Amino acid sequence: MGKKIMIVDDEASIRDSLAGILSDEGFLPITAESASRALDLLGQEKIDLVLLDIWMPGMDGLEILPRIKEQFPRLPVIMISGHGNIETAVQATKLGAFDFIEKPPSYDKIVLSINNALHVSNLEEENLILKEKNAKKWRITGTSPAIRSVRQQLARVAPTDAWVLIRGEHGTGKELAAQMIHRLSSSADKPMIELNCAAIPEELIESELFGHEKGSFTGATGSRRGKFDQADGGILFLDEIGDMSLKTQAKILRILQEQKFERVGGTKTISVNVRVLAATNKNLEQEIELGNFRADLFWRLNVVPIYMPPLRERLEDLPLLVNELLADLSRKGLGKKEFTREALRLMSFHDWPGNVRELRNFVERVAIMTPEEIVTEKIIAPMLPVMTHEIDRPAEKSDKILQHSFDASFKDAKRIFEKEYLEEKLRENEGNISQTAEQIGLERSHLHKKLKALGIEVKSEN
Repeated sequence: MGKKIMIVDDEASIRDSLAGILSDEGFLPITAESASRALDLLGQEKIDLVLLDIWMPGMDGLEILPRIKEQFPRLPVIMISGHGNIETAVQATKLGAFDFIEKPPSYDKIVLSINNALHVSNLEEENLILKEKNAKKWRITGTSPAIRSVRQQLARVAPTDAWVLIRGEHGTGKELAAQMIHRLSSSADKPMIELNCAAIPEELIESELFGHEKGSFTGATGSRRGKFDQADGGILFLDEIGDMSLKTQAKILRILQEQKFERVGGTKTISVNVRVLAATNKNLEQEIELGNFRADLFWRLNVVPIYMPPLRERLEDLPLLVNELLADLSRKGLGKKEFTREALRLMSFHDWPGNVRELRNFVERVAIMTPEEIVTEKIIAPMLPVMTHEIDRPAEKSDKILQHSFDASFKDAKRIFEKEYLEEKLRENEGNISQTAEQIGLERSHLHKKLKALGIEVKSEN
């Protein structure tokens, strides 16, 4: 379907002439004899471009142009005038016109101007869509108190220059938190430079961070800027900072304090102004006690600590997360799926040690392997690590537990299920914690803590 072009001119001959040209080029011309009629049509139809005469009785083109741009800021407008001059053209451009053409407009010029305007409009639309997609990439999904608190903290610290240490288990969204800080910061127009400290070999991490000069080591065939250099005036995100060697930590600390460094193999001192965001899944206080992490570096980075909660601490966000993941998979061509309420409830009994990353993999696996559009609890039960142990449970007992849980609050339902489940498994193993832990796939120490938290007494551990 061709693009809709509105021709606004009080002269019928001009309207008819332009409409004929546009039709020949595959466009759909719509005509308006006055500014007021043009405003009415704009409110009724989706117009892709406006050809607007300047001199018209009543409201002229220069008067209606600001109103059009106010209501439809991305709608391209090309001005046409039989009495054109430089001042009028400049005024029209300042008011938002894309181009200015004198009457009588030549066939080639009008078509070229329209195509250029539509091309620019399409690019702006694509850019807007891309920005919306990127915005979704750093959005932290959830309405739980824990996630609301995280978003509030990130929004508060982002506009400042404060350094931030983001902590949390694998898969909790630490990188998303860093991206949110970046997008809400004064450096949002610059790229955030990222470095995964765990993924770079120790012998190359200095080169990655500080850059190197030609010939400084085997394979250095040219000079190269490092991450600190690239992040000058912006943000450097050091992911998995706890995996950095003590030797590199010492050099990092000096640079963080002085904001100066030399490239590997170089002698020139380079000064930078870099805001640092760091993330780790490790207990840095414990790493300091073990001698694996420098205390002075920890205190330098830990200006504003942000804790990303694990999924098991915000299971009320599970339905939102699943729906968002399903929508992403649908856009990738895996078809539309919908998890039933009972299926989501069953998923809430799993601890999700891999957090949102594990959930994403699970949802994708279900979407690929399940032909049905409606995903029920019976479909996902064999796929869930913890719930596979429940398959052998007598159906009536399992149903009784689930029904009992349905009548409780979300938090209480999870506790009810876990308590009855663990009591049953302990009975099967005659109170032997080691055997029970092995059977259900938990660490013995973790099972001990669970039993204590749930108030389950163990008579025998032999």
